Amino acid sequence: MPEAVIVAGARTAVGTAFKGTLTETTPEEMARVVVAANVKRSGLDPKLFDDVILAEAGYGGGAVARHAAIEAGLINAAGASVGRHCAGSLTAVQSAAGSIRSGMDRVVIAGGVHTTSLMPRSERRVPGTTDFDAWGAPSHPATPEAPNLDMSITVGWNTARIAGLTRLEQDEWAARSHERAIAAIDAGTFVDEIVPIDALRPDGSTVRFEVDEHPRRETSVEKLAGLKVLHPEIEGFSVTAGNSSGLNDAASAVTVLSSDVAAAEKLDTMATVLSWANVGVNPERTGLAVVDVIPKALQRAGLSIADIALWEINEAFASVPVAVCKQLEINDEIVNTSGSGCSVGHPIAASGTRMLNTLIRELRRRGGGYGVAAMCAGGGQAGALVVRV
Repeated sequence: MPEAVIVAGARTAVGTAFKGTLTETTPEEMARVVVAANVKRSGLDPKLFDDVILAEAGYGGGAVARHAAIEAGLINAAGASVGRHCAGSLTAVQSAAGSIRSGMDRVVIAGGVHTTSLMPRSERRVPGTTDFDAWGAPSHPATPEAPNLDMSITVGWNTARIAGLTRLEQDEWAARSHERAIAAIDAGTFVDEIVPIDALRPDGSTVRFEVDEHPRRETSVEKLAGLKVLHPEIEGFSVTAGNSSGLNDAASAVTVLSSDVAAAEKLDTMATVLSWANVGVNPERTGLAVVDVIPKALQRAGLSIADIALWEINEAFASVPVAVCKQLEINDEIVNTSGSGCSVGHPIAASGTRMLNTLIRELRRRGGGYGVAAMCAGGGQAGALVVRV
């Protein structure tokens, strides 16, 4: 059985939704750019690509993956769109790796694209009437403890409440996330993974976009402590805009292929996909689903927490990685070493492979080892992927 290896990866810089640089750039264009970059960086003949799998979240249907494949010159590659909310692009990589290890496919581009700025707005007829109301696809059966459209409660607050976290712990994590992201930008850490994109401006001109714009240099624990909580009516509520992830726009992807093809084409292997896992939990425990999925993925790889050199645990809310590190006894010094959702941003369907691009390159800089990318996802889910560099 061939191994599934990663030989290339690319992402756009992450834009701040509604007021940032990618507000006028369509998801089709962002997807085209990262798919084309993967083709170029892999050095493979476009005819060798079997499939393009891209995650979407709230996009509204269609198959942006096939659209991007055609525009990137991969006429012979099929295109599939997948959805697992925040963990969608990790699911895309899992699907690619599984198909390759089974011998069904040989070369696949997997990732995700998300634009909060241009997310479609839907409406649906109210049952029993002729009236139409605004509508969004529900991630789970809503309850007072886990509302569908307020993740600050369902994920952020529930995680903090159940895990017994303080406001200070969450603010300290968020402040460090910004500090690490700014340090990574200044050191050029992200340069190799980012592909520049000519972003459209409202006046029709374009601007070259190649640096994440969401991290804030001026963020501090003291400034975060001054922010109002999102639900002051809930006693003890500790989630603020500052210790939550951003609203963002971006695309990301990696090239996953058979180790046989990599050897035949004499390609440099960046990483090997060892294992993956997904879990479901009560939606009220969505943020803590990461605590369940990590051991499951590690067991499948025959590894323990002590074996992992670097972690990417998405900061949908700062409470998530804080709780995970506490409950699984993970050294937080090797978690999100270049920032994450609170700072770099959380372009929902693109975050998984954004994290994977960063994780693999940082492992290479440090001489290799095992790495894990893990994240919770809407509806009481979590996904994780284990790689070896």
